[in-house]
Amino acid sequence: MSTGIIILLCLALFVVIAVQVSKLSQLGSQIRGEEHVEIQNTNRNAWGMLLFGILFLVLCIASAWYYKNYMLGYGPHESASAHGGVLDSMFNLTLLFTGIVFVLTHIALFWFTFKYRYSPTRKANFLSHDNKLEIIWTVVPALVMIVLVIKGLVGWNAVMADVEPDEDYLEIEATGMQFAWLLRYPGADGKLGSKEFTKITSLNPLGQDWTDTKNLDDIQPSEIVLPVGKKVKVRINARDVLHSFDLPHFRVKLDAVPGIPTRFIFTPTVTTEEYREKLSKYPEYQVPSDPNEPDGPQLWETFDYELACAELCGKGHFSMRRLVRVVSEQEYEKWLAEQQPYYMSTIRNSDEDPYKGQLLNVDIKERKEAFEARFKSALESKDASGRIIKLEHVNFETGSARLTADSKYELENVAAMLKANPEIKASLRGHTDNVGDAANNLKLSQERAEAVKNFLMSKGVSSSRLTAKGFGQTQPVDTNDTEEGRANNRRTEIKI
Repeated sequence: MSTGIIILLCLALFVVIAVQVSKLSQLGSQIRGEEHVEIQNTNRNAWGMLLFGILFLVLCIASAWYYKNYMLGYGPHESASAHGGVLDSMFNLTLLFTGIVFVLTHIALFWFTFKYRYSPTRKANFLSHDNKLEIIWTVVPALVMIVLVIKGLVGWNAVMADVEPDEDYLEIEATGMQFAWLLRYPGADGKLGSKEFTKITSLNPLGQDWTDTKNLDDIQPSEIVLPVGKKVKVRINARDVLHSFDLPHFRVKLDAVPGIPTRFIFTPTVTTEEYREKLSKYPEYQVPSDPNEPDGPQLWETFDYELACAELCGKGHFSMRRLVRVVSEQEYEKWLAEQQPYYMSTIRNSDEDPYKGQLLNVDIKERKEAFEARFKSALESKDASGRIIKLEHVNFETGSARLTADSKYELENVAAMLKANPEIKASLRGHTDNVGDAANNLKLSQERAEAVKNFLMSKGVSSSRLTAKGFGQTQPVDTNDTEEGRANNRRTEIKI
Protein backbone atom coordinates (compact mmCIF):
# COMPACT_ATOMS: atom_id res chain seq x y z
CA MET A 1 0.00 0.00 0.00
CA SER A 2 2.77 2.44 0.98
CA THR A 3 4.71 1.55 -2.21
CA GLY A 4 1.72 2.51 -4.36
CA ILE A 5 1.38 5.86 -2.61
CA ILE A 6 5.08 6.60 -3.14
CA ILE A 7 4.74 5.82 -6.87
CA LEU A 8 1.73 8.12 -7.21
CA LEU A 9 3.58 10.91 -5.40
CA CYS A 10 6.60 10.48 -7.71
CA LEU A 11 4.35 10.72 -10.80
CA ALA A 12 2.68 13.84 -9.43
CA LEU A 13 6.09 15.38 -8.74
CA PHE A 14 7.21 14.59 -12.30
CA VAL A 15 4.13 16.35 -13.73
CA VAL A 16 4.77 19.41 -11.56
CA ILE A 17 8.43 19.57 -12.69
CA ALA A 18 7.44 19.22 -16.36
CA VAL A 19 4.93 22.09 -16.01
CA GLN A 20 7.51 24.32 -14.34
CA VAL A 21 10.16 23.56 -16.99
CA SER A 22 7.63 24.48 -19.67
CA LYS A 23 6.93 27.80 -17.96
CA LEU A 24 10.66 28.53 -17.63
CA SER A 25 11.12 27.81 -21.35
CA GLN A 26 8.34 30.24 -22.20
CA LEU A 27 9.88 32.93 -20.00
CA GLY A 28 13.29 32.36 -21.59
CA SER A 29 11.77 32.71 -25.05
CA GLN A 30 10.18 36.01 -24.08
CA ILE A 31 13.49 37.29 -22.71
CA ARG A 32 15.70 36.18 -25.62
CA GLY A 33 13.13 36.54 -28.37
CA GLU A 34 11.14 33.88 -30.28
CA GLU A 35 13.32 33.91 -33.39
CA HIS A 36 16.53 33.40 -31.47
CA VAL A 37 15.06 30.39 -29.65
CA GLU A 38 13.75 28.91 -32.93
CA ILE A 39 17.19 29.18 -34.58
CA GLN A 40 18.80 27.59 -31.53
CA ASN A 41 16.34 24.70 -31.50
CA THR A 42 16.68 24.20 -35.26
CA ASN A 43 20.48 24.00 -35.08
CA ARG A 44 20.29 21.57 -32.20
CA ASN A 45 17.85 19.30 -34.08
CA ALA A 46 19.86 19.52 -37.31
CA TRP A 47 23.10 18.43 -35.64
CA GLY A 48 21.23 15.70 -33.76
CA MET A 49 19.72 14.36 -37.00
CA LEU A 50 23.12 14.40 -38.72
CA LEU A 51 24.78 12.47 -35.90
CA PHE A 52 21.84 10.05 -35.73
CA GLY A 53 22.04 9.45 -39.50
CA ILE A 54 25.76 8.68 -39.34
CA LEU A 55 25.33 6.37 -36.35
CA PHE A 56 22.30 4.70 -37.95
CA LEU A 57 24.09 3.84 -41.21
CA VAL A 58 27.25 2.69 -39.44
CA LEU A 59 25.26 0.37 -37.16
CA CYS A 60 23.20 -0.99 -40.08
CA ILE A 61 26.29 -1.92 -42.06
CA ALA A 62 28.22 -3.17 -39.02
CA SER A 63 25.36 -5.36 -37.76
CA ALA A 64 24.78 -6.84 -41.23
CA TRP A 65 28.47 -7.69 -41.48
CA TYR A 66 28.55 -9.11 -37.94
CA TYR A 67 25.53 -11.37 -38.49
CA LYS A 68 26.28 -12.34 -42.09
CA ASN A 69 27.31 -15.88 -41.09
CA TYR A 70 23.83 -16.42 -39.63
CA MET A 71 22.10 -15.12 -42.76
CA LEU A 72 21.38 -17.81 -45.35
CA GLY A 73 23.60 -17.51 -48.35
CA TYR A 74 26.61 -16.15 -46.48
CA GLY A 75 29.44 -17.69 -44.50
CA PRO A 76 28.82 -21.37 -43.73
CA HIS A 77 25.23 -21.34 -44.96
CA GLU A 78 25.70 -21.57 -48.69
CA SER A 79 22.90 -23.39 -50.46
CA ALA A 80 22.81 -27.17 -50.04
CA SER A 81 20.76 -27.70 -53.22
CA ALA A 82 21.45 -27.47 -56.95
CA HIS A 83 19.01 -24.60 -57.58
CA GLY A 84 19.87 -22.61 -54.44
CA GLY A 85 22.67 -20.69 -56.12
CA VAL A 86 20.19 -19.18 -58.58
CA LEU A 87 18.00 -17.86 -55.76
CA ASP A 88 21.01 -16.60 -53.81
CA SER A 89 22.29 -14.68 -56.84
CA MET A 90 18.83 -13.11 -57.25
CA PHE A 91 18.85 -12.10 -53.59
CA ASN A 92 22.36 -10.63 -53.87
CA LEU A 93 21.48 -8.66 -57.00
CA THR A 94 18.34 -7.28 -55.35
CA LEU A 95 20.34 -6.47 -52.21
CA LEU A 96 22.92 -4.60 -54.33
CA PHE A 97 20.36 -2.28 -55.94
CA THR A 98 18.21 -1.76 -52.86
CA GLY A 99 21.34 -1.34 -50.70
CA ILE A 100 22.61 1.47 -52.92
CA VAL A 101 19.22 3.19 -52.81
CA PHE A 102 18.97 2.66 -49.05
CA VAL A 103 22.36 4.25 -48.33
CA LEU A 104 21.99 7.16 -50.77
CA THR A 105 18.45 8.09 -49.72
CA HIS A 106 19.34 8.04 -46.03
CA ILE A 107 22.46 10.12 -46.62
CA ALA A 108 20.32 12.58 -48.56
CA LEU A 109 17.60 12.53 -45.89
CA PHE A 110 19.87 13.36 -42.97
CA TRP A 111 22.20 15.68 -44.91
CA PHE A 112 19.31 17.74 -46.31
CA THR A 113 17.82 17.92 -42.80
CA PHE A 114 21.11 19.43 -41.65
CA LYS A 115 21.97 21.59 -44.66
CA TYR A 116 18.53 23.10 -45.18
CA ARG A 117 17.67 23.74 -41.56
CA TYR A 118 15.85 27.01 -40.86
CA SER A 119 17.78 30.23 -41.36
CA PRO A 120 16.29 33.75 -41.50
CA THR A 121 18.67 34.65 -44.38
CA ARG A 122 17.77 31.65 -46.60
CA LYS A 123 15.02 31.86 -49.20
CA ALA A 124 13.27 28.78 -50.60
CA ASN A 125 13.67 28.06 -54.30
CA PHE A 126 10.51 26.44 -55.67
CA LEU A 127 10.96 24.16 -58.73
CA SER A 128 7.65 23.53 -60.42
CA HIS A 129 9.08 21.14 -63.04
CA ASP A 130 12.40 19.63 -64.18
CA ASN A 131 12.33 17.35 -67.23
CA LYS A 132 15.85 16.06 -66.69
CA LEU A 133 15.14 15.10 -63.09
CA GLU A 134 11.87 13.44 -64.07
CA ILE A 135 13.64 11.35 -66.73
CA ILE A 136 16.39 10.29 -64.32
CA TRP A 137 14.13 9.08 -61.54
CA THR A 138 11.82 7.35 -64.04
CA VAL A 139 14.35 5.70 -66.35
CA VAL A 140 16.85 4.53 -63.70
CA PRO A 141 14.29 2.61 -61.56
CA ALA A 142 12.72 1.23 -64.76
CA LEU A 143 16.09 -0.14 -65.93
CA VAL A 144 16.72 -1.66 -62.52
CA MET A 145 13.28 -3.25 -62.53
CA ILE A 146 13.89 -4.69 -66.01
CA VAL A 147 17.12 -6.32 -64.80
CA LEU A 148 15.45 -7.72 -61.67
CA VAL A 149 12.38 -8.98 -63.55
CA ILE A 150 14.44 -10.71 -66.25
CA LYS A 151 16.68 -12.25 -63.61
CA GLY A 152 13.59 -13.36 -61.69
CA LEU A 153 11.95 -14.92 -64.77
CA VAL A 154 15.10 -16.85 -65.64
CA GLY A 155 15.37 -18.01 -62.04
CA TRP A 156 11.67 -18.97 -61.87
CA ASN A 157 11.89 -21.06 -65.05
CA ALA A 158 15.00 -22.81 -63.73
CA VAL A 159 13.70 -23.45 -60.22
CA MET A 160 10.07 -24.32 -60.97
CA ALA A 161 10.69 -26.59 -63.98
CA ASP A 162 8.91 -29.95 -63.77
CA VAL A 163 10.55 -33.35 -64.15
CA GLU A 164 10.65 -35.12 -67.49
CA PRO A 165 8.59 -38.32 -67.87
CA ASP A 166 11.68 -40.51 -68.30
CA GLU A 167 13.75 -38.71 -65.67
CA ASP A 168 15.07 -40.51 -62.59
CA TYR A 169 13.68 -38.82 -59.48
CA LEU A 170 12.25 -39.51 -56.05
CA GLU A 171 8.69 -38.38 -55.36
CA ILE A 172 7.55 -37.82 -51.77
CA GLU A 173 4.60 -36.09 -50.15
CA ALA A 174 4.23 -33.67 -47.23
CA THR A 175 0.80 -32.79 -45.85
CA GLY A 176 0.55 -30.01 -43.28
CA MET A 177 -1.95 -30.16 -40.43
CA GLN A 178 -2.28 -28.63 -36.99
CA PHE A 179 0.31 -29.34 -35.74
CA ALA A 180 2.45 -31.79 -37.71
CA TRP A 181 3.72 -32.73 -41.13
CA LEU A 182 2.39 -36.06 -42.43
CA LEU A 183 5.13 -37.50 -44.64
CA ARG A 184 4.68 -40.20 -47.27
CA TYR A 185 7.21 -42.11 -49.38
CA PRO A 186 6.55 -44.59 -52.19
CA GLY A 187 7.46 -48.20 -51.51
CA ALA A 188 9.13 -50.71 -53.80
CA ASP A 189 6.91 -49.77 -56.75
CA GLY A 190 8.25 -46.19 -56.67
CA LYS A 191 4.74 -44.73 -56.92
CA LEU A 192 2.51 -42.93 -54.44
CA GLY A 193 -1.05 -44.24 -54.22
CA SER A 194 -4.19 -42.13 -54.61
CA LYS A 195 -6.05 -40.56 -51.70
CA GLU A 196 -9.37 -38.84 -50.99
CA PHE A 197 -10.16 -36.47 -48.14
CA THR A 198 -13.48 -38.23 -47.45
CA LYS A 199 -11.51 -41.36 -46.47
CA ILE A 200 -9.61 -39.61 -43.65
CA THR A 201 -10.01 -41.44 -40.32
CA SER A 202 -8.01 -41.83 -37.13
CA LEU A 203 -6.27 -44.84 -38.70
CA ASN A 204 -5.97 -43.24 -42.13
CA PRO A 205 -4.83 -39.62 -41.56
CA LEU A 206 -4.07 -39.02 -45.25
CA GLY A 207 -7.25 -40.58 -46.61
CA GLN A 208 -5.39 -43.18 -48.70
CA ASP A 209 -7.53 -45.36 -50.94
CA TRP A 210 -6.56 -48.89 -49.92
CA THR A 211 -8.18 -50.39 -53.01
CA ASP A 212 -5.40 -48.68 -54.98
CA THR A 213 -2.60 -51.26 -54.72
CA LYS A 214 0.04 -48.53 -55.10
CA ASN A 215 -0.86 -47.48 -51.55
CA LEU A 216 -0.09 -50.84 -49.99
CA ASP A 217 3.69 -50.33 -49.88
CA ASP A 218 3.73 -46.57 -49.15
CA ILE A 219 5.49 -45.62 -45.92
CA GLN A 220 4.89 -42.75 -43.48
CA PRO A 221 8.22 -41.98 -41.75
CA SER A 222 8.72 -39.48 -38.94
CA GLU A 223 11.64 -37.75 -40.70
CA ILE A 224 12.70 -36.84 -44.21
CA VAL A 225 15.66 -38.84 -45.50
CA LEU A 226 16.98 -37.98 -48.95
CA PRO A 227 19.77 -39.41 -51.13
CA VAL A 228 22.37 -36.82 -52.07
CA GLY A 229 22.56 -35.85 -55.73
CA LYS A 230 19.11 -37.24 -56.64
CA LYS A 231 16.27 -35.02 -57.83
CA VAL A 232 13.36 -34.90 -55.39
CA LYS A 233 9.79 -33.95 -56.23
CA VAL A 234 7.74 -32.96 -53.18
CA ARG A 235 3.96 -32.98 -53.31
CA ILE A 236 2.78 -30.33 -50.86
CA ASN A 237 -0.72 -30.39 -49.35
CA ALA A 238 -2.59 -28.98 -46.35
CA ARG A 239 -5.34 -30.76 -44.45
CA ASP A 240 -6.85 -27.86 -42.52
CA VAL A 241 -5.36 -24.33 -42.65
CA LEU A 242 -2.62 -22.57 -44.58
CA HIS A 243 0.88 -23.93 -43.88
CA SER A 244 4.24 -23.33 -45.55
CA PHE A 245 6.73 -26.05 -46.49
CA ASP A 246 10.11 -24.52 -45.68
CA LEU A 247 13.54 -26.16 -46.07
CA PRO A 248 15.71 -23.07 -45.57
CA HIS A 249 19.09 -24.71 -46.16
CA PHE A 250 17.90 -25.96 -49.56
CA ARG A 251 16.14 -22.69 -50.52
CA VAL A 252 12.83 -24.53 -50.69
CA LYS A 253 9.72 -22.69 -49.53
CA LEU A 254 6.20 -23.10 -50.85
CA ASP A 255 2.80 -22.62 -49.25
CA ALA A 256 0.63 -25.63 -48.47
CA VAL A 257 -2.91 -24.56 -49.36
CA PRO A 258 -6.00 -26.63 -48.46
CA GLY A 259 -7.59 -28.00 -51.61
CA ILE A 260 -4.79 -26.81 -53.93
CA PRO A 261 -1.94 -29.35 -54.27
CA THR A 262 1.42 -27.76 -55.10
CA ARG A 263 4.88 -29.18 -55.73
CA PHE A 264 8.54 -28.26 -55.52
CA ILE A 265 11.49 -29.96 -57.19
CA PHE A 266 15.05 -29.75 -55.91
CA THR A 267 18.28 -31.74 -55.75
CA PRO A 268 20.20 -31.89 -52.43
CA THR A 269 23.94 -31.60 -53.04
CA VAL A 270 25.46 -31.68 -49.53
CA THR A 271 24.98 -34.50 -47.04
CA THR A 272 24.26 -33.75 -43.40
CA GLU A 273 27.74 -34.93 -42.39
CA GLU A 274 29.41 -32.74 -45.04
CA TYR A 275 27.44 -29.71 -43.86
CA ARG A 276 28.48 -30.36 -40.27
CA GLU A 277 32.10 -30.62 -41.36
CA LYS A 278 31.81 -27.25 -43.08
CA LEU A 279 30.30 -25.66 -39.96
CA SER A 280 33.13 -27.03 -37.81
CA LYS A 281 35.53 -24.55 -39.44
CA TYR A 282 33.67 -21.51 -38.10
CA PRO A 283 34.37 -20.24 -34.55
CA GLU A 284 30.72 -19.51 -33.79
CA TYR A 285 29.95 -23.23 -34.18
CA GLN A 286 32.91 -24.38 -32.08
CA VAL A 287 31.01 -23.86 -28.84
CA PRO A 288 29.02 -26.32 -26.69
CA SER A 289 25.62 -27.13 -28.13
CA ASP A 290 24.19 -27.01 -24.60
CA PRO A 291 25.70 -24.22 -22.43
CA ASN A 292 24.90 -26.32 -19.36
CA GLU A 293 27.17 -29.09 -20.67
CA PRO A 294 30.52 -27.45 -21.53
CA ASP A 295 32.09 -30.86 -22.19
CA GLY A 296 29.22 -32.03 -24.38
CA PRO A 297 29.04 -32.05 -28.21
CA GLN A 298 29.80 -28.84 -30.02
CA LEU A 299 27.21 -26.86 -31.93
CA TRP A 300 28.40 -28.06 -35.34
CA GLU A 301 28.16 -31.70 -34.22
CA THR A 302 24.46 -31.39 -33.39
CA PHE A 303 23.44 -29.55 -36.56
CA ASP A 304 20.56 -31.00 -38.55
CA TYR A 305 18.68 -29.86 -41.61
CA GLU A 306 15.05 -29.22 -40.75
CA LEU A 307 11.60 -28.85 -42.22
CA ALA A 308 9.67 -25.99 -40.68
CA CYS A 309 6.28 -24.39 -41.19
CA ALA A 310 6.81 -20.76 -42.18
CA GLU A 311 3.22 -19.79 -41.44
CA LEU A 312 1.94 -18.95 -37.95
CA CYS A 313 -0.69 -21.66 -38.02
CA GLY A 314 -1.57 -21.68 -34.31
CA LYS A 315 -0.22 -22.08 -30.79
CA GLY A 316 1.33 -25.46 -31.56
CA HIS A 317 3.22 -24.05 -34.57
CA PHE A 318 6.62 -24.92 -33.07
CA SER A 319 5.83 -28.66 -33.02
CA MET A 320 5.75 -28.85 -36.84
CA ARG A 321 9.53 -29.07 -36.96
CA ARG A 322 10.77 -32.23 -38.67
CA LEU A 323 14.33 -33.47 -39.05
CA VAL A 324 15.80 -33.80 -42.53
CA ARG A 325 18.77 -36.06 -43.26
CA VAL A 326 20.71 -36.11 -46.51
CA VAL A 327 22.74 -39.28 -46.88
CA SER A 328 24.54 -41.32 -49.52
CA GLU A 329 22.57 -43.50 -51.93
CA GLN A 330 23.65 -46.65 -50.07
CA GLU A 331 22.56 -45.25 -46.70
CA TYR A 332 19.25 -44.18 -48.18
CA GLU A 333 18.54 -47.61 -49.64
CA LYS A 334 19.37 -49.21 -46.29
CA TRP A 335 17.07 -46.81 -44.44
CA LEU A 336 14.26 -47.38 -46.95
CA ALA A 337 14.56 -51.16 -46.60
CA GLU A 338 14.08 -50.82 -42.83
CA GLN A 339 10.79 -48.93 -43.17
CA GLN A 340 7.52 -50.83 -42.88
CA PRO A 341 4.58 -49.92 -45.14
CA TYR A 342 1.88 -48.04 -43.24
CA TYR A 343 -0.76 -50.40 -44.58
CA MET A 344 1.01 -53.46 -43.20
CA SER A 345 1.75 -51.91 -39.79
CA THR A 346 -1.60 -50.21 -39.14
CA ILE A 347 -4.35 -51.08 -41.62
CA ARG A 348 -3.77 -54.76 -42.44
CA ASN A 349 -6.67 -56.95 -41.25
CA SER A 350 -8.33 -54.01 -39.46
CA ASP A 351 -11.93 -53.04 -40.14
CA GLU A 352 -10.69 -50.52 -42.72
CA ASP A 353 -8.80 -53.17 -44.71
CA PRO A 354 -10.69 -54.02 -47.92
CA TYR A 355 -8.51 -57.16 -48.22
CA LYS A 356 -9.14 -58.42 -44.70
CA GLY A 357 -8.60 -62.19 -44.60
CA GLN A 358 -7.19 -62.28 -48.14
CA LEU A 359 -3.64 -63.15 -49.14
CA LEU A 360 -1.93 -60.30 -51.00
CA ASN A 361 1.11 -60.24 -53.25
CA VAL A 362 3.05 -58.48 -50.54
CA ASP A 363 2.19 -61.30 -48.11
CA ILE A 364 3.27 -63.89 -50.65
CA LYS A 365 6.56 -62.08 -51.19
CA GLU A 366 7.25 -61.78 -47.46
CA ARG A 367 6.45 -65.45 -46.90
CA LYS A 368 8.79 -66.45 -49.71
CA GLU A 369 11.65 -64.39 -48.33
CA ALA A 370 11.07 -65.79 -44.83
CA PHE A 371 11.03 -69.40 -46.08
CA GLU A 372 14.17 -68.95 -48.16
CA ALA A 373 15.95 -67.57 -45.09
CA ARG A 374 14.85 -70.58 -42.97
CA PHE A 375 15.84 -73.02 -45.74
CA LYS A 376 19.32 -71.55 -46.08
CA SER A 377 19.74 -71.62 -42.31
CA ALA A 378 18.76 -75.31 -42.29
CA LEU A 379 21.26 -76.08 -45.04
CA GLU A 380 24.05 -74.60 -42.96
CA SER A 381 22.99 -76.30 -39.72
CA LYS A 382 25.24 -79.06 -38.31
CA ASP A 383 22.54 -80.20 -35.89
CA ALA A 384 19.79 -82.66 -36.90
CA SER A 385 17.04 -80.60 -35.25
CA GLY A 386 18.29 -77.51 -37.07
CA ARG A 387 17.63 -79.20 -40.41
CA ILE A 388 13.90 -79.44 -39.70
CA ILE A 389 11.81 -76.62 -41.15
CA LYS A 390 8.23 -76.07 -40.07
CA LEU A 391 6.04 -75.18 -43.06
CA GLU A 392 4.32 -72.22 -41.39
CA HIS A 393 1.71 -71.64 -44.07
CA VAL A 394 0.78 -75.17 -45.11
CA ASN A 395 -2.68 -76.02 -43.79
CA PHE A 396 -5.37 -78.61 -44.38
CA GLU A 397 -9.13 -78.63 -44.18
CA THR A 398 -10.37 -79.80 -40.77
CA GLY A 399 -10.09 -83.58 -40.35
CA SER A 400 -8.91 -83.95 -43.95
CA ALA A 401 -5.72 -84.33 -46.00
CA ARG A 402 -6.96 -81.79 -48.52
CA LEU A 403 -4.63 -78.75 -48.75
CA THR A 404 -6.13 -75.27 -48.37
CA ALA A 405 -5.87 -72.99 -51.39
CA ASP A 406 -3.30 -70.67 -49.82
CA SER A 407 -0.97 -73.56 -48.97
CA LYS A 408 0.23 -73.72 -52.56
CA TYR A 409 2.36 -70.57 -52.15
CA GLU A 410 4.44 -72.09 -49.35
CA LEU A 411 4.76 -75.40 -51.18
CA GLU A 412 5.81 -73.65 -54.38
CA ASN A 413 8.59 -72.03 -52.35
CA VAL A 414 9.64 -75.49 -51.11
CA ALA A 415 9.65 -76.87 -54.68
CA ALA A 416 11.71 -73.93 -55.93
CA MET A 417 14.36 -74.37 -53.21
CA LEU A 418 14.57 -78.12 -53.77
CA LYS A 419 15.01 -77.65 -57.52
CA ALA A 420 17.67 -75.01 -56.85
CA ASN A 421 19.52 -77.55 -54.68
CA PRO A 422 19.31 -80.86 -56.64
CA GLU A 423 21.68 -82.64 -54.27
CA ILE A 424 19.21 -82.29 -51.40
CA LYS A 425 16.79 -85.01 -50.30
CA ALA A 426 13.85 -84.18 -48.09
CA SER A 427 11.67 -86.03 -45.63
CA LEU A 428 8.12 -84.70 -45.33
CA ARG A 429 6.72 -85.17 -41.82
CA GLY A 430 3.11 -84.84 -40.67
CA HIS A 431 1.97 -84.26 -37.07
CA THR A 432 -1.37 -83.89 -35.29
CA ASP A 433 -2.63 -82.96 -31.83
CA ASN A 434 -4.06 -85.54 -29.42
CA VAL A 435 -7.72 -84.86 -30.13
CA GLY A 436 -9.46 -88.01 -31.33
CA ASP A 437 -8.25 -91.57 -31.81
CA ALA A 438 -4.46 -92.02 -31.91
CA ALA A 439 -4.62 -94.50 -34.80
CA ASN A 440 -6.79 -92.16 -36.86
CA ASN A 441 -4.41 -89.29 -36.09
CA LEU A 442 -1.45 -91.37 -37.26
CA LYS A 443 -3.27 -92.25 -40.48
CA LEU A 444 -4.27 -88.59 -41.05
CA SER A 445 -0.72 -87.34 -40.53
CA GLN A 446 0.57 -89.90 -43.07
CA GLU A 447 -2.02 -88.86 -45.62
CA ARG A 448 -1.13 -85.18 -45.12
CA ALA A 449 2.57 -85.87 -45.57
CA GLU A 450 1.70 -87.82 -48.77
CA ALA A 451 -0.41 -84.88 -49.99
CA VAL A 452 2.54 -82.52 -49.63
CA LYS A 453 4.80 -85.01 -51.41
CA ASN A 454 2.37 -85.32 -54.31
CA PHE A 455 2.14 -81.53 -54.66
CA LEU A 456 5.93 -81.20 -54.82
CA MET A 457 6.12 -83.98 -57.41
CA SER A 458 3.53 -82.12 -59.51
CA LYS A 459 5.91 -79.15 -59.48
CA GLY A 460 8.77 -81.17 -60.94
CA VAL A 461 10.57 -82.49 -57.84
CA SER A 462 11.68 -86.12 -58.36
CA SER A 463 9.95 -88.69 -56.14
CA SER A 464 13.35 -90.29 -55.47
CA ARG A 465 14.32 -87.20 -53.47
CA LEU A 466 11.20 -87.26 -51.29
CA THR A 467 9.92 -89.41 -48.47
CA ALA A 468 6.71 -88.94 -46.51
CA LYS A 469 6.06 -90.09 -42.96
CA GLY A 470 3.29 -89.40 -40.46
CA PHE A 471 3.93 -89.29 -36.73
CA GLY A 472 0.40 -88.64 -35.54
CA GLN A 473 0.31 -87.25 -32.00
CA THR A 474 3.56 -88.87 -30.85
CA GLN A 475 5.90 -85.88 -31.21
CA PRO A 476 4.20 -82.79 -29.73
CA VAL A 477 6.19 -79.55 -29.50
CA ASP A 478 3.71 -77.83 -27.19
CA THR A 479 1.03 -78.66 -24.66
CA ASN A 480 -2.20 -80.23 -25.82
CA ASP A 481 -4.12 -78.60 -22.95
CA THR A 482 -4.71 -75.30 -24.80
CA GLU A 483 -6.03 -74.45 -28.25
CA GLU A 484 -2.86 -72.52 -29.03
CA GLY A 485 -0.69 -75.47 -28.01
CA ARG A 486 -2.74 -77.92 -30.07
CA ALA A 487 -2.47 -75.60 -33.09
CA ASN A 488 1.32 -75.69 -32.75
CA ASN A 489 1.27 -79.47 -32.61
CA ARG A 490 -0.77 -79.71 -35.84
CA ARG A 491 2.09 -79.08 -38.23
CA THR A 492 3.84 -80.19 -41.39
CA GLU A 493 7.62 -80.24 -41.54
CA ILE A 494 10.36 -80.82 -44.04
CA LYS A 495 13.60 -82.38 -42.86
CA ILE A 496 16.65 -81.89 -45.04
